[in-house]
Amino acid sequence: MSTPDAPRSGAPGTDLSPRRRGSLVLADRVVEKIAAQAASEVGSVSGRSGGFLGIGSESDAAARPSVDATVSARSVDLSIKVGIAYPGSIRRAATELRDHVTRRVETLTGVDVHRVDIDVTYLPVRDDTPRRALR
Repeated sequence: MSTPDAPRSGAPGTDLSPRRRGSLVLADRVVEKIAAQAASEVGSVSGRSGGFLGIGSESDAAARPSVDATVSARSVDLSIKVGIAYPGSIRRAATELRDHVTRRVETLTGVDVHRVDIDVTYLPVRDDTPRRALR
């Protein structure tokens, strides 16, 4: 006759208190990558690619924006450098960007986003914008 094994620590179905489960530490760089990917999901936002030490870089809609994150015990502060397509409402695009990044970072990491600073570093002109000739 066999006896069932006792549940192992961490096995499905065992109820361990949070104190006994250990801790999870998210590196700043991990949150930066998640936030950069979330920012690139907003249609009017672009990043920069190419160049050397920031010189000669070009607007690239496929590139992720630059993000710096500071993770504390319970929250994260984000600083995002982006280009926002022109013509268009910069305020509306920045609000959409802030809301989307906040929602995605909180959902994917479980960490509250305390602050999102947006630095619009350039305004790339959309390809579909009609060009006017001087008369």
